[in-house]
Amino acid sequence: MRTPPCGHTRPPDRIDLADPDLHGGDPHAAWRTLRRWDPVSWQPVPDRSGFWAVTRHLDVRTVLADHARFTSTGGVVLSMLGRPEPAQNQQFAASDPPRHGLIRGPLQQQMTARAVARHEPAIRSFVRELLGPADGLVDFVSLTSALPMAFLGPLMGIPAADWPDLARWVSMSVAEQDPDVMLPGGPSATLDRGHRELFAYLLDLVLSHRRRPRGDLVDLLGAMPLRAGAIVANCYSVLLGGSAALPHVPRAVLAELIRTGRYEDWARRPERIGRAVEEALRFSSPAGHFMRLATSDTTLGGVHVAAGDAVVVWLGSANRDESVFRDPDTLDPDRHPNRHLAFGEGRHYCLGAAVARLTLRVFFEELFATFASFEPAAEIERVRSNWLGGIKRMPILAGRR
Repeated sequence: MRTPPCGHTRPPDRIDLADPDLHGGDPHAAWRTLRRWDPVSWQPVPDRSGFWAVTRHLDVRTVLADHARFTSTGGVVLSMLGRPEPAQNQQFAASDPPRHGLIRGPLQQQMTARAVARHEPAIRSFVRELLGPADGLVDFVSLTSALPMAFLGPLMGIPAADWPDLARWVSMSVAEQDPDVMLPGGPSATLDRGHRELFAYLLDLVLSHRRRPRGDLVDLLGAMPLRAGAIVANCYSVLLGGSAALPHVPRAVLAELIRTGRYEDWARRPERIGRAVEEALRFSSPAGHFMRLATSDTTLGGVHVAAGDAVVVWLGSANRDESVFRDPDTLDPDRHPNRHLAFGEGRHYCLGAAVARLTLRVFFEELFATFASFEPAAEIERVRSNWLGGIKRMPILAGRR
């Protein structure tokens, strides 16, 4: 049993951050409590030891940036807690420098803001087609579910017709405890099935690219000196990182704009769209956590962390840290500076950050230009997942301009 940090005059009631029900509601009250009273909190997990939950902005940045003290090679999400990481040192997400740079470096050159800018016309065309038929009563979740295909098509050569199956398998891989996707065998069976289906699909994609190269990221990975399984694992990392979280950003933002009556305020000032996208990312923080393992005995936030302990940083909490962000629960399109951690920090900073920013900018531009108003039509339902912070149902009344 770990000892709580000294100096706390009122330790919080038991908060279980591994519980998907907490995140299927509103986790911000729990995060706020932990930031104040127990910012590096030991969280026991039955049959799998436990982990340190890190909730303050400064401590989260420290863990993400210091790969010497906190390694990614033991798995990067809570579902891997206590399990061996099969992609260790073969997948850029599950490796540390210098190995990490050898795999990620060539991909990064194709994912800079300048490199992805050439895809803007295709992304804009896709978004316009996505929004085109929407009018009256719509589910904004259904409307945005295919948004990742705006860039997955150009970047990875994935046909749009394959997206419904891919979206289901992605959901099984990141929200395995949500009742809408959970298989009768339970969360573990759901997670395993999602992974198997995605890896089988991606293996076929890699083989197809070998037969007919397209000059995209899949071809770039295929040209690396990696075994076939490692190529597929890195394709999986690119696919999952880009597709799972992105659609939840506009959902969270529009839900808040409807709640506060500020949709037109955002829509009538397109010149601030760049800052608005950054604020959308901070406010929504759809990728909820990342895990690291301590490489040696160390201290974090005044707390002793033993070698081998799992350390889980909560990005949604860091992005609402009162010591960093003024009025952190307010969606402010003029917020500056905005040092959010939605894309992480350090060497593992999100590979697809530039294309995500581009896609979100284009989406909001087209949304504001197309629709004059939105009204809620029913209650919002949130995803039941301790990794994916998002909305799975959002019926609204859309009024076109």
